[in-house]
Amino acid sequence: MARKPTGKSSKASGSSLIAANRRARHDFFIEDTIEAGLVLEGWEVKSLRAGKAQLTESYVQIHKGEAYLMGAHFSPLLSASSHVKANPTRNRKLLLHRGELDRLVGSVERKGYTLVPLDLHWNRGRAKLSVGLAKGKKQHDKRATSKERDWQRQKARILKNT
Repeated sequence: MARKPTGKSSKASGSSLIAANRRARHDFFIEDTIEAGLVLEGWEVKSLRAGKAQLTESYVQIHKGEAYLMGAHFSPLLSASSHVKANPTRNRKLLLHRGELDRLVGSVERKGYTLVPLDLHWNRGRAKLSVGLAKGKKQHDKRATSKERDWQRQKARILKNT
């Protein structure tokens, strides 16, 4: 029998993305990112496999030395079991190493950073959340970022035509 190829799978790299918080990069300067696991119920995993998750209004909060994802919406499937009470916006605990958690607590409490969920993706069959350590942008910062992005796009067009 032939062996399966090892290494990267043949699937496209973008297919592992479940949901992205595109607003986060617009509203915040992302200083550092950390990948965290999630404590999920069975119906939530099925919902994620169907791509029914939203991170737009969500945030990460540290409470009693543990990190929680709050405000994320996982829509329950219609085929979910009838004996399970599905709460789409419940707080979900994030799984982080103690060292990572201590570093995040120090940054948030002492330096004034914010923890922002960036995207939800699959990693080796497990749902992972990318959390960004962020500082808020002011309105003029957002305009400067937009102007820089437009300039990069225009520069690429000029170089492509020459």
